[in-house]
Amino acid sequence: MKSNGFRGVLMDRFPRCLRGTLLGIVVAGGFVGAAAFAGADISSVADIPFIQEYHEPYPVGSGGENDVRAVTLAAGGNEVWIATKAGPRVLLPGQKEWTVPPGGENIGTTYDVIADETGVWVGAWDGLYRSADGLLERVPELSVPIAALCSANGELFAGGPDGVWRHRQGQWEPLSGRWSAAIRRMACDTSGALWLATGMGLYRHSDAGDEVYHEADELLSSDVRAVAFGPDGRLWIGSSGGLDLYEDGRRVAHFTGEHGLPCTDVRSLTIDSDGLLWIGTLHGLVRYDFYAASSAALSRTGGARWSLRHSRRWLLDDDVRDVAVGSDGTAWVATAAGVSAIRTRRITLAEKADHYQRICRARHVRPPGLIERCRLETPGDVSTFKPMDTDNDGQYTGMYLAMESFRYAVTKAPDALESAREAFRGMKFLQTVTGTPGFVARTVIPSDWTTMADRNEQITPQEHAERHVRDPRWKKVEPRWRRNAGGKWLWKGDTSSDEITGHLYAYAVYHDLVADEDERALVRDLVVRIVDYIVDNGFVLKDIDGEATRWAVWSPEKLNDDPDWRNESSINSVEILSYLKVAQHMTGDEKYQKAARYLIDEHDYDENVRVARATAPAERTHIDDELLALAYPALLDYETDPLLRDLYLESLRRWYSTVETDYSPYYGFVFGAAVDEDFGLQRCVQFLRDVPLDVVQWTVDNSHREDIELVRQPEIESVQTDRLLPASERGIIRWDCNPWAAVQGGGGTAESSTVFWLLPYWMGRYHGFIEAPEK
Repeated sequence: MKSNGFRGVLMDRFPRCLRGTLLGIVVAGGFVGAAAFAGADISSVADIPFIQEYHEPYPVGSGGENDVRAVTLAAGGNEVWIATKAGPRVLLPGQKEWTVPPGGENIGTTYDVIADETGVWVGAWDGLYRSADGLLERVPELSVPIAALCSANGELFAGGPDGVWRHRQGQWEPLSGRWSAAIRRMACDTSGALWLATGMGLYRHSDAGDEVYHEADELLSSDVRAVAFGPDGRLWIGSSGGLDLYEDGRRVAHFTGEHGLPCTDVRSLTIDSDGLLWIGTLHGLVRYDFYAASSAALSRTGGARWSLRHSRRWLLDDDVRDVAVGSDGTAWVATAAGVSAIRTRRITLAEKADHYQRICRARHVRPPGLIERCRLETPGDVSTFKPMDTDNDGQYTGMYLAMESFRYAVTKAPDALESAREAFRGMKFLQTVTGTPGFVARTVIPSDWTTMADRNEQITPQEHAERHVRDPRWKKVEPRWRRNAGGKWLWKGDTSSDEITGHLYAYAVYHDLVADEDERALVRDLVVRIVDYIVDNGFVLKDIDGEATRWAVWSPEKLNDDPDWRNESSINSVEILSYLKVAQHMTGDEKYQKAARYLIDEHDYDENVRVARATAPAERTHIDDELLALAYPALLDYETDPLLRDLYLESLRRWYSTVETDYSPYYGFVFGAAVDEDFGLQRCVQFLRDVPLDVVQWTVDNSHREDIELVRQPEIESVQTDRLLPASERGIIRWDCNPWAAVQGGGGTAESSTVFWLLPYWMGRYHGFIEAPEK
């Protein structure tokens, strides 16, 4: 009897009850079913609401207005006041635009701003101002620069290069003492003593006299920028050298990169009502949960003791000068380029999936049904999006097709069905547009496009030689873009093995989970055309020039006998055996099994498969990991030969052992669907929760961090971090990219299609790793 995927091959041996309460085990043919479970239940994660952070930018204006030095909350937290180089500004409730507060029109440069029960106080270049009864007025007693303010115990302190004054019982009085004139910040302890952070050390002023701290055994740096008291009365001190912690006038701890502080160039300190310590630095906003005890506070840090918010995804500028945290948890961050609000909302994974789905459909689907990134004409401004082509549109449309197929299998949503059909039609068009029996284009674009990747070029013999010397496998492709028969489209040739792997994976998922009988016939015909074209041409994909494309080669003479193909011998062997297994599954034709046995018995492809890809840093690439994740499912779900299946499981385990520490839900769910072993489900789900809602490909530079070391592994081609950083502290990347790379992103000039997240999410739902949200 013909195999019908997981349900037909394995259901008799591994009944559904063995998976406990898992959802969606066998749907419409059961592709990528949870094969070979030995009997133990696999845990699932409930989709309970979690705290999701997101960024709202509040640029102030132009010029010095965006040079923000301090921020405070007034009027019960409903007004946001800032001190800028151009003067004070206020953001009123429900507004998006900053305004000049009444009376502040001609103040000029300001340095600090605080609010107390008497009003808002602003330190400026020419003195101190107070806003009461809706009008900002200058305090007549002070006419010198006021750089720092603090309020405690019903008293207000104002200081600058010309002295420090105290306001109590309606009177201003100068304080006498010996301290550096370079005052940055001030704070009062419960005894009434005043602590001054200065460029020449830390000073404590009290009625008993003055004390100074500036020696190496007292401070990490005498260039002190910030001071703040914790709820336990201990004093936090931020300097150009990191953090010091004082108790009863004595240092009890210090914190630098080796302790977890990402940047030791500290500019500000704030402790919120949840006990989180917010540390403004030159390279972003750091949070430390030294005092945090509530689950809400710890959720905001992702469970990490230290967390970092940096890059344009989170901040208008990484130079953080001050932070004010509202009762709703919003952090108002004063930066060198305006104010950023880091807000929170409670959300489920299902709601997050809806958010990403809207992004994908709004900006990432282009005729004739292809899905990938879009470019942004203005960095970060998604309203300026334009469709774009990439070399791997076919592969990533295939991953989108698989994602929508899993979504349909779980939800039966009509829009998932239509989206899957649209993507299938687009992928099918990539084959028919070439006018060949089975050659597949990389991508297509409208013929009137003038902006595309890899324009056609004429290559001189000398340039050809130059490229050939650099890469003996380089292939001259002229033209790269060809007009289709009707003239409406340009299609791109030199198609790679990546594309074919993505196509065959997607067709199998769509065939088993979505397609009706008529559609299955269409899928089957398309798979036969492609696979027969490869087999009939000697296990290579021939372009219309009659030669194999540069990368789509699976032939024994290349993989086994050509030294220049050594790195691809294993992964390409997995790929071609997967293609043949898909074709056999859909058609029942034993010729595909015979072709596979030929490669295994005559050319040792079984040994090639055993160790699926290179692990040496100079040879490793995450592109191979993604392709293996696409190729393994068909081998594991459709293979009935127990010896071969054991071989494929051995190969899968070897591969996963090399990517497990990537904490990828995509790789984890591929592995967990096939093997009843721990794959780090909680870490996979944590990644899904931690990924930002904003998927613009901002540049995220972690190379300057002091809490990590820079290394050249697991891949040698780029500088990487010695530990994997949380998803919210990295760039938005696809699974073919290296998550360990220290610098990721592209300056905000493109937006991800969100398939990188949606595919593993819906896989997780289908396999029951993620439970459906409660209604």
